[in-house]
Amino acid sequence: MDTLHEAVRRAFTEVADPAKAPAMRAYMKSEIPFLGVQAGPRRTALRRVFAEHPIESAPEWRRTVLSLWRDAEYREERYAAIELTGHRPYRRFQTLYALPMYEEMIVTGAWWDYVDELAVHRVGGLLSAFPDTMRPLMLEWAHGDDLWKRRTAILCQNRFRSATDTGLLYACIAPSLSDIDFFARKAIGWALREYAKIDPDEVVRYVDHMGITGLSRREALKNLPAR
Repeated sequence: MDTLHEAVRRAFTEVADPAKAPAMRAYMKSEIPFLGVQAGPRRTALRRVFAEHPIESAPEWRRTVLSLWRDAEYREERYAAIELTGHRPYRRFQTLYALPMYEEMIVTGAWWDYVDELAVHRVGGLLSAFPDTMRPLMLEWAHGDDLWKRRTAILCQNRFRSATDTGLLYACIAPSLSDIDFFARKAIGWALREYAKIDPDEVVRYVDHMGITGLSRREALKNLPAR
């Protein structure tokens, strides 16, 4: 019987459109090649493969995710690893035990298509479930040198809406306010734009008070009425 990784690669090969692969790779500026599997066929294939290869324990799940991630020859295989982390039957494995795995994927992935999904949908979930542990860790990441961990700390509350801890959000944004990197600036604006859906006046106040300009300001106020 194939391993899950072998089954993923075979399923992807069956639905790939190799003619699309060069453009996908160019758009993502990817060192890893693409097979040419678009999102819809990829998700359909993965639902079938995951159903055919059930995982019984958290250690096995973690090993399988990291095998897909570390041994990926095509970028879609890393997308498969991320989807496996969020597969519904394995929600019970979303504990602090998973955090080192997510940290490795964020640091080694080091690009927005990987990091944003992990930040918003995985690390954010851990923050919600384990705030006493995750809150100080996000502050540590926010003050660190790694751009993608800082971006994760900024974005991890993007789905929290009225449950957003604004003190934590602002504390995670603050160390990156002077960063001129596009991905840091974009993350600040995106996180504030999401919170502006709940409290637009507060976001306007914060942006003005902190003197936020440029890309971060445009993104933060993007959907608000002109002032």
